[in-house]
Amino acid sequence: MYMLFLSQKQLSRLAIVLFLALVAGVGLYGVLKGEETVTTMQVAPIYRGQQQFQAVALTFNVDWGEEYLPGILDILSRNQIKATFFLTGRWANKHPELTRRIFHEGHEIGNHGYSHPHANKLGKGANQEEINRTERVILTLTGHQTRLYAPPYGENSPHVVNAAWELGYRTIMWTIDTVDWQPKTSAEDIKRRVLEKVQNGAIVLMHPKETTVLALPEIIKEMGQKGYEFMTVSEIVAGID
Repeated sequence: MYMLFLSQKQLSRLAIVLFLALVAGVGLYGVLKGEETVTTMQVAPIYRGQQQFQAVALTFNVDWGEEYLPGILDILSRNQIKATFFLTGRWANKHPELTRRIFHEGHEIGNHGYSHPHANKLGKGANQEEINRTERVILTLTGHQTRLYAPPYGENSPHVVNAAWELGYRTIMWTIDTVDWQPKTSAEDIKRRVLEKVQNGAIVLMHPKETTVLALPEIIKEMGQKGYEFMTVSEIVAGID
């Protein structure tokens, strides 16, 4: 058996070589695994806008209820308020004139997927196809490029949020859920839920329902009396990472 004796200088050089080899190996691993690194990056959904604004954002998720949308748009127009409407692609395809009216009246249009599936049960590719199909429909109808995504059923598992992020979308949730979609929810219930929980930067979730149409004027009036202004989602979340 042979023993190898190295000088202090040789040991120092060997340590440097081994360190550089280790760094190079880590770098190569990162390149080879780059796709995995991107897809596992954690991006948080947004539940609330900037809190320095005494303002709220009214949002409407739309996959049905077209018979109530004209009433909602009329109320918003009378009060000179711009809201954010998250549309499914299949709904926009069936109702191109209402989609264009929403856009031409100055409201913001967001992406609600195409067929309103349970997003948590879909893989990345299927979720991205839902978003892309709706993006194409809305772009064709309005010329507007959607960049905000409200996942169907509010399902926001990390892989759902990351799938949207990779396409350039921020995932938007809500601060206040009116639960207006439930049959037992009355106009008074909707109004109470909003006014009891209203706070700076709140994002309010609603749907096109008859009870929502009845509650909306009172909500707008009373929030105005409290000093709140109304913003679109893009405006109220601007600057949030």
